[in-house]
Amino acid sequence: MSELRRADAADVPALRRIASAAYSPYLPRMGGQRPGPLDADYAAAVAHDETWVACVDGDPVGYLVLTDDAPDSLVLDNVAVLPDHHGRGVGRALLALAEERAAARGRTRIRLFTHVTMVENQALYERIGYVETHRATEGGVTRVFYEKVL
Repeated sequence: MSELRRADAADVPALRRIASAAYSPYLPRMGGQRPGPLDADYAAAVAHDETWVACVDGDPVGYLVLTDDAPDSLVLDNVAVLPDHHGRGVGRALLALAEERAAARGRTRIRLFTHVTMVENQALYERIGYVETHRATEGGVTRVFYEKVL
């Protein structure tokens, strides 16, 4: 099992590396669009958001970024796991942590969105209790929005 801890500035290069490995495979199916996590400001996420890393033997293999939304919810802004660690429970541990952190902060729901072509992520979210609330296209990017009531 992985160790979960708050990210710090020293983790920023690892967050970028994990994002690149996790999101680059989607580039061919996204028709020239880039997943937002490939260009995210991870230094700002560590400094201003609730950012966590999952480590195996001390090495970061996944991460989670939570941001404030409304008084009753948090946004699961970004979650990623290195592809060679898929299927080992790292992603589920990070998603469970998101729920724990929302509850600890007195929030009753978590919101997230994903690109319409990331069907694997959509299936996972639905399996663990997230409900699609709507789809929206902005700037040529179609996203699927989800919510989980805690």
